[in-house]
Amino acid sequence: MDLDFIERAADDPARLAVIWLHGLGADGHDFEPVADELGLGAVRFVFPHAPIRPVTINGGMAMRAWFDILEFGAEAPQDERGIRASAAAVRRLVDREVELGLPSERIVLAGFSQGGALALHTALREERALAGVLALSAFLPLAWTLAGEKSSANADIPTLMAHGAVDPVIPIEMAALGRRKLEEEGYAVEWREYPMAHTVCFDEIRDIGRWLARLADSADRRASA
Repeated sequence: MDLDFIERAADDPARLAVIWLHGLGADGHDFEPVADELGLGAVRFVFPHAPIRPVTINGGMAMRAWFDILEFGAEAPQDERGIRASAAAVRRLVDREVELGLPSERIVLAGFSQGGALALHTALREERALAGVLALSAFLPLAWTLAGEKSSANADIPTLMAHGAVDPVIPIEMAALGRRKLEEEGYAVEWREYPMAHTVCFDEIRDIGRWLARLADSADRRASA
């Protein structure tokens, strides 16, 4: 499937492209205002819309979702087919950025909640080196397949996970479980906790802006080496 998306153009030339995946039931407009708050003029933002599908935990109601949610909890069964289909669609957005002339090393996958989970899943299996992966209030899906599927190209990918300490939707313990799995697999994870629920806050946005700026600087250094 091909995803519809919103694009926020950057100053030319773009130093980074950030493909930002929204959470369950939202759409690409959800994090569009964050692009302005980050104050990163040389970063192009792509905000795709998830497909509309029935979601089991919401009584089968159709809404925008990257994959079905069958149950809550770290041990709940997962919609592997849906996760992999959406990951393939996100990879096509990476293809598009490369076709536009941006090296994969300048592309970041980011997301909130379900979108953050998909960003993690996709980035760690991507065969082209990426600039980084950002997972906000998220969890690590299909963790049991990571060891056999992880890409050597992104073994050292900069990874930022941020979570609310009192998140009632995805408890912080569930995110921490994913973090520990990543560390067991050799990933260096930057971890941030904030006194909030299932949302974002000013301090988090500030930290994301600084992190993206560091990624852009690193990409520039690699390009000039």
